Amino acid sequence: MNEGHAFLDQRASRLCIATLHVATVLAPPDKARFVLRCRDTPRSTCVARHVGGALKLFVASTNNGYGLMSDTVLGFVGGSGLYDVAGLEKVRWERIASPWGEPSDAVLFAELDGLPIRFLPRHGRGHKVPPSAINYRANIDVMKRAGVTDLVSISACGSLKEELPPGHFVLVDQFIDRTFAREKSFFGPGCVAHVAMADPVSPALVDLIARAAETAGIAHTRGGTYLVMEGPQFSTRAESNLYRSWGCSVIGMTNMPEAKLAREAEISYATVAMVTDYDCWHHEHTDVDVAEIIRVLHANVDKAHALVAALARLFPRQHPPCPVGSDRALEVAIITPPEARDPALLAKLDAVAGRVLRKV
Repeated sequence: MNEGHAFLDQRASRLCIATLHVATVLAPPDKARFVLRCRDTPRSTCVARHVGGALKLFVASTNNGYGLMSDTVLGFVGGSGLYDVAGLEKVRWERIASPWGEPSDAVLFAELDGLPIRFLPRHGRGHKVPPSAINYRANIDVMKRAGVTDLVSISACGSLKEELPPGHFVLVDQFIDRTFAREKSFFGPGCVAHVAMADPVSPALVDLIARAAETAGIAHTRGGTYLVMEGPQFSTRAESNLYRSWGCSVIGMTNMPEAKLAREAEISYATVAMVTDYDCWHHEHTDVDVAEIIRVLHANVDKAHALVAALARLFPRQHPPCPVGSDRALEVAIITPPEARDPALLAKLDAVAGRVLRKV
């Protein structure tokens, strides 16, 4: 395939699409491979197609490394009622085997407005698995095996700020991980890797969720820090006030190590924190009331369904490259040289790390 060169500004590269008017195109006429050199961005590969007399370039990667854009499969992990969304088609439950053990439940395969959707009940149907007992590695592994490119966590949380009342949705952008009794990586002795977590959520995915929330008329706040505690007990008042002094926005028990494992699996990840209560710091809510949490949680379910439906309608059908590189996170993360890697561990990594391991 013949190559050409183009020079785009940074905004065009971040939008992952650009249009160049050309007089001639070298063979083949309907597809060409271009290497983009974008200001302040790494080398990128595109597929080019004629659209209305112009050559439209679809960026395959804004990071080092190559590979064409893949079809989007939008995944959700959350509560047991999350998957009861109106309009789902081609619905089936499928139990997927994982080398990392048993996931929380089978995965629901469906389509919504023609978009492939996957749902995984984080605690299992019937809410049988407590936060510390969730097999987070198996859950992320089966979602990867199910083809998920973008994963949205929809999670009940307590509020650590007065301005985030029960019923409000928070699109968090940072985490503080205070868990201590969970397996937190797919990697270890025999194959060591260190992925970047400075930006733990995909901003492009959050952009789409924010648009969906606006479309659905859901009160939400973009940005905030999610404090992940071990549980299953709620915080002491001293802990709650400590986390407030750190500037945290919400507190919950489930999004770590989930977000870290999604990054290792090169899945773009974002969290929708559904506020169910003020944590025990609040002078008018001195104890966390489980009955009240459940009442607000049920009220939030309809909003969560509306959010999922709106998100499916506007979601791109091809997975756009993640601006922070979450879909290329392993490109330079694996430290252990090929000859020193443990074959048994590599076999378990076939889904989450197969893209980079197959290069060797």
